[in-house]
Amino acid sequence: MLILRSSATSPYVRKVRVLLLETGLDERVEQIATAVTPISPHGELNGDNPIGKVPTLQLEEGGALYDSPVICEYLDGLHDGAKMFPPTGPARWQALRRQALGDGLLDAAILGRYEVTLRPAEYFWPDWMEAQTQKIVRGLDAMEAEAIELPGQVDIGAITFACALGYLDFRYDEMEWRTGRGNLAAWFDAFSQRPSMQATIAPDADPLKS
Repeated sequence: MLILRSSATSPYVRKVRVLLLETGLDERVEQIATAVTPISPHGELNGDNPIGKVPTLQLEEGGALYDSPVICEYLDGLHDGAKMFPPTGPARWQALRRQALGDGLLDAAILGRYEVTLRPAEYFWPDWMEAQTQKIVRGLDAMEAEAIELPGQVDIGAITFACALGYLDFRYDEMEWRTGRGNLAAWFDAFSQRPSMQATIAPDADPLKS
């Protein structure tokens, strides 16, 4: 059986979990909760993934894959249903670009979160925090610009957008990202009703984790 090192609060793990549910692969993957932060390494995880991050997928034949885009594309090759990664052409590049945009927004959001929760207060860097915030804002505006194209699409791009917006609701509710982004908000509220999204809502857990 495949083994997924996971965290209920990680939006990158959520991407993988949503894909598993959307493709019917969830019963083929054992999920092991793995507590890790940038300052609390996990020895067993580091043995599979030298970067020490979740998600990490242990393969049945040995070895491991890591980073959510790699894991998601590997899993998408294990089923015969509609593919989350379009195989060729403009649809593929659009889905991959959207995945990159959503992941980039998440990178900035998580770096900002660590700045607030993990860095000692005397070393807080306002300019750094503002730079991450502006990346999030620009990412949201780019998503809003193409939100009218999103309804009806269920691919890795849409999944990543949804997980990124869900993370903002989870950790950045004070940002009120929906303001001025009505099309994106409407799409996200509808997409969030999918069973895969409902089943992967993050609990309000340890505030130091992502």
